[in-house]
Amino acid sequence: MKRVVVTGMAGFSPIGNDWATIRENLAAGRSGIVKMDDWDRYDGLNTRLAAPVSDFKMPSHYNRKALRSMGRVAQFGVYATERALDDAGLLGWDQLGNGRAGISFGSSAGDTRAFVDFGNMLMNCSSDGLNANSYIKMMSHTAPVNIGVYFGIRGRVIPSSSACTSGSQGIGYAYEAIKFGTQDVMIAGGSEGLCATEAAVFDTLYATSVKNDTPELSPRPFDRHRDGLVIGEGGGALILEELEHAQARGATIYAEIIGFGTNSDGSHVTQPSADTMEISIRQALQNADLPASEIGYVSAHGTATDRGDIAESQATHAVFGGTTPISSLKSYTGHTLGACGALEAWTAIEMMNAGWFSPTLNLTEVDPECADLDYVMHEGRHFETEYVMSNNFAFGGINTSLIFKRWS
Repeated sequence: MKRVVVTGMAGFSPIGNDWATIRENLAAGRSGIVKMDDWDRYDGLNTRLAAPVSDFKMPSHYNRKALRSMGRVAQFGVYATERALDDAGLLGWDQLGNGRAGISFGSSAGDTRAFVDFGNMLMNCSSDGLNANSYIKMMSHTAPVNIGVYFGIRGRVIPSSSACTSGSQGIGYAYEAIKFGTQDVMIAGGSEGLCATEAAVFDTLYATSVKNDTPELSPRPFDRHRDGLVIGEGGGALILEELEHAQARGATIYAEIIGFGTNSDGSHVTQPSADTMEISIRQALQNADLPASEIGYVSAHGTATDRGDIAESQATHAVFGGTTPISSLKSYTGHTLGACGALEAWTAIEMMNAGWFSPTLNLTEVDPECADLDYVMHEGRHFETEYVMSNNFAFGGINTSLIFKRWS
């Protein structure tokens, strides 16, 4: 089996587009949650909270021809990939097209503006607004396809469209592609564009936060006063590489991926199962040949939904007991859906390397129904650990767990 390392990382999030900015906002307790006044026009939508990426713009070298097949979902993915490849020293690498470099990248859906154009055809019997790129923007694998075309990637394309686990499955499947020798380099991650329709998905389940006048106080993962999640957007890309391949070219190595577990509940589309969450976590530990006691920090899925937080905390306690520090990035960024697995993996690796871990924002009183865990609260913690775990759980009962080892 091949060893797999991370040699490049980049992304766009509601609290920053580089680690220095993200770290500053985490340390200051600043979230990216805002009130969306323009959502007042949607009759019946209860939430007005969201976490947009406010300062995103494609650079001028992306000309009209390059952008014509890219909606916001693909733009996040392509530009995050460019920056991650540059970080890895592989941007413009002449072997990206040799068939040994691939893509494993996900999103919940494509660009919703393209959905509107097709909806206009069905409702008004008119194809006005449709063009040759409408479907390319709409399709669930719009990000990996546009990444492949723009950078000339000719290896495997693994599109992971599994809602909240899209990004983490993207990383996991990329890890397996290298581990089993089919690829040398993989672009992995996920992206998502903000849209009121995505908020409506959870709103119909009474799972969104409606603290509309106090956006800075929501979401509240694991807190007894939480009232639901907040939708966000963004994109993250990690460059994974076979260890000897990376060492041969003198690459900087951020971490090694040593474990991946994924499974499904097989029971309910929207009700989470602590039992199968636990199995996924144990699968990752078994894959890494690592006892639970070695994990120094858990990056929680932590959406601030009622049943989700309880099930996740119970699964985590079943494996780790109450001594492993845990916190949720979503308390700052909202739930970025297809992007969250990539953004949370990136952040977990950076925190591991910095020896500093952020608290869960707005967690002031743990829900007594949540398991008794070592929740990082109020302020960040300084400590050293060799291993961190990043967990995500999605609609359809899809569960993922990733383990990263600090590179020394």
